[in-house]
Amino acid sequence: MLVDSHCHLDRLDLSPFADNLDAVLDAARARGVGHFLCIGISMENAATVRGFAQKYPDVDCSVGVHPLDLTRGGEPTLEWLLAELAHTGVVAVGETGLDYYYQTETAAMQQDSFRLHLDAARISGKPVVVHTRDAKADTLALLREAQLAQAGVMHCFTEDWEMAKACLDLGYYISFSGIVTFRNADMLRDVARKVPADRLLVETDSPYLAPVPHRGKQNFPGHVADVAAFLADWRGESLEQLSAQTTANFRRLFPLARIGQAE
Repeated sequence: MLVDSHCHLDRLDLSPFADNLDAVLDAARARGVGHFLCIGISMENAATVRGFAQKYPDVDCSVGVHPLDLTRGGEPTLEWLLAELAHTGVVAVGETGLDYYYQTETAAMQQDSFRLHLDAARISGKPVVVHTRDAKADTLALLREAQLAQAGVMHCFTEDWEMAKACLDLGYYISFSGIVTFRNADMLRDVARKVPADRLLVETDSPYLAPVPHRGKQNFPGHVADVAAFLADWRGESLEQLSAQTTANFRRLFPLARIGQAE
């Protein structure tokens, strides 16, 4: 069984599946994907992702505000985060983090929000889903400052081995998306080979970043099977080994996930 450890089910264009999310999930299940973590990105979509977790026993969710959504949907409060995290099916905080690629002018706001999410993770005891882009030094500084006992995952990792090693040393897991299959991703593939097997996750980040051979098209949760197959071959493992290992890792990192209950 595989787990798509990061997907945005509420952002999918469902028209290829007759506007039916059940059909999307069934297609993924047919490819061996047995669980999905649907990610919160704003105060507005928190109820939506919680609704998916309530409807589908093989879907859990996170709640949080993406760094690029702070100027669009409002900054969360600690009280709001903790109230959202108390709901059944909410197994993680985020996604949160820093993204200076698009919005360097909001760096201070992003850092304040990231600290808030890390505080919520500490108080709730739930792991944090971290997004980082063009913000290596500040991301590491805030993670080191927080020193979370339960840590979390560096989702859709695209940085170098130096940063991966620093995150691993802090207790974080490293998750790879379809980017690892891209032709120009040599540095990332080097990281993917070095990450310890017990700290590895796979994801789609759907509807974004479809892996080869689907690149350029909309990404769907079932495509995590393509990411996993590529990584298994690259790391010299069988797909069965990598699937079992990444699923075990997901269970360990997200102990509240209802994985297996739909089987």
